[in-house]
Amino acid sequence: MRKFYFDTSIWLDLFENRDEPNLLKGTWARKLITKIISKDDKVVYSDLTLTELNDAGYSEYDIEELLKPLGKILIFLETTDKQLGKGTDLSAKRDVPKGDAIHALIARDSGADLVSLDKHFDLLSDIIKRYSSRELV
Repeated sequence: MRKFYFDTSIWLDLFENRDEPNLLKGTWARKLITKIISKDDKVVYSDLTLTELNDAGYSEYDIEELLKPLGKILIFLETTDKQLGKGTDLSAKRDVPKGDAIHALIARDSGADLVSLDKHFDLLSDIIKRYSSRELV
């Protein structure tokens, strides 16, 4: 079983079908979810993901309704104090957003492959390798 950790932007691509000309982000996210389900793999998400989705305008009810059909493949994790501290430190030292640093640590610590189109994660490549949704479908 393979585990994946989606950066919040991948969730938004999925929920909002955020395709652009020559950048089919929503399509890739949907195809990746379909592939994960077919292989009985898992998607790890965290309290940070929920906070960021909430910050993007999704209510707790909306998030629950969007995640409900995926319940069988989801694994929820709470961010640890150690991850928060290390993420804050990494953010300052590497000039990456704090949330991205924490997402990278959660993915690494859970043994999940990090999925994101965000190049900030390339500055954390010694912590975890970033996969794009496009390359995984």
